[in-house]
Amino acid sequence: MAGLNVSLSFFLGTIALCQAARRASKALLPAGAYNGFAREAAGAAQLGACCLELRVLVELGPWAGGFGPDLLLTLLFLLFLAHGATFDGASANPAVSLQELLLAEASVPSTLLKLVAQALGVQAACTLTQLYWAWELSDLHMLQNLMAAHCSSALRTTVLHGALVEGACAFFFHLTLLRLQHSLPIYRVPAVALLVTILAYTAGPLTSAFFNPALAASVTFHCSGHTLLEYAQVYWLGPLTEEPALQPEEQVSNPQREASPWAWRHPDVGRGVQSPGVWAAGGGAAAAGLQWAWSL
Repeated sequence: MAGLNVSLSFFLGTIALCQAARRASKALLPAGAYNGFAREAAGAAQLGACCLELRVLVELGPWAGGFGPDLLLTLLFLLFLAHGATFDGASANPAVSLQELLLAEASVPSTLLKLVAQALGVQAACTLTQLYWAWELSDLHMLQNLMAAHCSSALRTTVLHGALVEGACAFFFHLTLLRLQHSLPIYRVPAVALLVTILAYTAGPLTSAFFNPALAASVTFHCSGHTLLEYAQVYWLGPLTEEPALQPEEQVSNPQREASPWAWRHPDVGRGVQSPGVWAAGGGAAAAGLQWAWSL
């Protein structure tokens, strides 16, 4: 259990660090800079770091630490509850940002700024996680350092099948966010966390169920087994294929929606009240982490 305690400490420390960064940047930066850059970068860093650490538990935990699927799925659910309470409306997901652009809810400059912030946040997460692993505080991290140069691909099916799976996960994820966007956060956050957990359990053995292009690029694009083009077809084009199917419903159901479909909305949103959001992932998770690299 020592390895699990080390990972839990990493999760808590990462969430606390990113939350402190959010609060500091919100107090110091203009609203536009915070909403368009700082909170996206912090959300992507939090999501990416938690995903990388959870991937270690998923790949090495069952045989090196005796962790079962029930423990790993519970951790995923709890992490997305934490993301829902701290993301403050950030999507941390390039697919969501591009969807806002296609719906004319965001300008090209603001979308590009969000994409840059998400990419920088994920890169910061990789750097932070690798530094933590270098301390080798647990046997799992020691094994991870030994196997880092020979990571296994998260894509364990054909390219076409993988793209369809990622697109289906993204479709159900975004559709659920739209259906629940006016629900109270106390109901919406657990519902989305449960959905990400179900998607990860169902699609994880095939693609790891990222449905988040930035997250997938940081976790699996450098692994052997597939070319960069094949990875891009599955993890970049796959999640984007669901957007045209969702556009008509979004425009009819809530044409006055704010720019971020990830943000949790209070019924008083028309009066400027906005509750904390969660990431996708995913779309996290969600994974969610998404999101997440499952090999159950």
